[in-house]
Amino acid sequence: MKLFGSSGTRGVVGEDLTPEFVLRIAEAAGTAWETDRAIVARDTRTTGEMLANAAASGLASVGVDVDRLGPTPTPSAVRYAGAYERPALVITASHNPPEYNGVKLVGADGVELGIDDLERVEARVLGEDFSTAAWDAVGAVREISGANREYVADLLDSVDREAIAAADLTVALDPGHGAGALTSPEFFRELGCAVVTVNANPDGHFPGRHSEPVERTLGDLRSLVTAADADVGIAHDGDADRAVFVDERGEFVSGEASLAALAAAELDAGDATVAAVNVSQRLVDVCEAVGATLELTPIGATNIITRIRELRSNGERVPIAGEGNGGVFFPEYRLVRDGAYVGAKFLELLAERSVSEVIEPYTDYENVRIDLEYDTETQLEAMLETARAYAEDAEAEPNTTDGYRLDYGDAWVLVRPSGTEPKVRVYAEAREASRARGLANDAADVLRSALDDAE
Repeated sequence: MKLFGSSGTRGVVGEDLTPEFVLRIAEAAGTAWETDRAIVARDTRTTGEMLANAAASGLASVGVDVDRLGPTPTPSAVRYAGAYERPALVITASHNPPEYNGVKLVGADGVELGIDDLERVEARVLGEDFSTAAWDAVGAVREISGANREYVADLLDSVDREAIAAADLTVALDPGHGAGALTSPEFFRELGCAVVTVNANPDGHFPGRHSEPVERTLGDLRSLVTAADADVGIAHDGDADRAVFVDERGEFVSGEASLAALAAAELDAGDATVAAVNVSQRLVDVCEAVGATLELTPIGATNIITRIRELRSNGERVPIAGEGNGGVFFPEYRLVRDGAYVGAKFLELLAERSVSEVIEPYTDYENVRIDLEYDTETQLEAMLETARAYAEDAEAEPNTTDGYRLDYGDAWVLVRPSGTEPKVRVYAEAREASRARGLANDAADVLRSALDDAE
């Protein structure tokens, strides 16, 4: 696909992403959906209202009535779509910097569109194939105010409230100024937790921290955990479809470790789970221990959703799936990454154990990620060609599901272009930090040379 990457389409507003482009996507989606009513929602980014206006105009122009939800976590918008059987267009760039925004498309079944449906919409965008309505048949727009309240109520009915309340937990929460600030503080308090917050005012400039919840951005949350003597810290990204954790000592918990702990609690023999090609050995170990099958896809929610749906249509049980970035699916609850729900499922594990005890079996691996930015397609092509040659010369058989992954038995390294930013990412994992850093640096150094030569 040219327009829709691993999780919708994103870009810098005013450069790669404009109101005109969003309007065309909405016209195409409204035409392809053949529906009489659709939903427009957005996160807290400063450009969200402008782009939501464009999306609503595009849908109305092809005769579709529009429910506007306003600032809404993506999982809240997805829940609303499924509950009312209306497709949705969500304006969000998830974890990207504030100058970015993007578009996610959700079907009337409450699931982000899979690859086939996205390709149909994309074909209409590129071909400007829209069913423009006559002047007296354009859609009407109405404001909806209760979507987030309904979402929180649904969450409360979907988790073990009694077990969580009985644990008497103090939760330190960092919504990162994103849409989760509108729902997660209330949700965790309603679960019976004492909640303290940081970066909990919605603000599309993300003044307190970068929107991506990774170790280097969560210093405030780690400090809050220790200052408040909290049992756990929970952080979201901009649209609250991720949950990343900090333990009771204020130490960052890798997303790979929390995913493995959650998977160990959910998977049984004969089950299947789905993860991206940058999967940690931690999840591989869990699957081998319980007798579950692990399916790998290219990185990104779209690819994981597509494979989950295929497996479930074949009668296979997929109780959990996801990536080690905090984006976890519980498909039997809802086929969406939901940071608040993931946070609550993790709290269920803390009924009798601390966070450090829960993740202790999954701390034997070290992970490294290096991002290499590029400015031109020529630079990207040079790095990818170098990555191909590097992989072919390596003492390991390349896995080319998405980029180039080299497994060495005791460690692995992956090189792939980002689906959402102008970057080539290098991932590595090993039991020893020095081994992981060495693999990542070796690959990154080769790519940097190619980047310098292409300038």
